[in-house]
Amino acid sequence: MSLPDDTAVLNALSEVIDPEMGVNIVDLGLIYGIERTERGLTVRMTMTSPACPMGAIIEEDVLAELHHLVPGAELAVELVWEPAWTPERMSDKARYILGWEGTA
Repeated sequence: MSLPDDTAVLNALSEVIDPEMGVNIVDLGLIYGIERTERGLTVRMTMTSPACPMGAIIEEDVLAELHHLVPGAELAVELVWEPAWTPERMSDKARYILGWEGTA
């Protein structure tokens, strides 16, 4: 099975919007890594806090985008909490959208 490169995976995941923040999870800095196996992909990611009420929805959206990208592959999301997410992980685009420093 041919699996997409990191750029293609991140482009797909940029379609997943954190409902509370209104910004995609890639620009928020929630993606910590992409791992490939012979049969699929595992995305290592975090949430802005362990108590994020939208965590399950975001995880479902990630799996849906991955399924569209690689139909038939074994797909998984691994939630990680170390290192903890901080606003410093956000892209300049996310900071701009949220009205923080930086430019788009």
